[in-house]
Amino acid sequence: MAHAEPHTHVHANTPCSPQDVDSFLEEAELLAARRGQRLTKIRRKVLRLLLESSEPSKAYDLLANLDGEGSAKPPTVYRALDFLQDVGLAHKIESLNAYVACGHTSHKHSAVFLICEECGAAEELHATATTEALKSETKAAGFQMRHAVIEARGVCRVCAAE
Repeated sequence: MAHAEPHTHVHANTPCSPQDVDSFLEEAELLAARRGQRLTKIRRKVLRLLLESSEPSKAYDLLANLDGEGSAKPPTVYRALDFLQDVGLAHKIESLNAYVACGHTSHKHSAVFLICEECGAAEELHATATTEALKSETKAAGFQMRHAVIEARGVCRVCAAE
């Protein structure tokens, strides 16, 4: 249940989200170019919207905020989101069917999210030991894990302090 007076989080995934959006977008352009890809106008706008969002964004919310960018339709947004995930610039929070930006362009990693049931914020946690344990356990089971998203639900530090 939401609070009567909502509070503001700096970013949906604070430890992972870049604080300087414009310089990060330039870095994202370079990353895409190094991979032989392009950060098209739509992809750039979707990434900007994710970076500027205070909570995870659903595809249709992103579509509504594209401000008439070209002939954007749902498949256009989903293709942009797929691209951003593939290059490591965004994560999908499966249970929310929503997306957040990720500032770790230097490596691929599994995502661990802390999802607040009070305000709806989602923060990415650097749970290195958890990720390593999961890799080890899945390998021992003969499973080749390629990707994982772990979601923990509860109350964030801001809501807990209120």
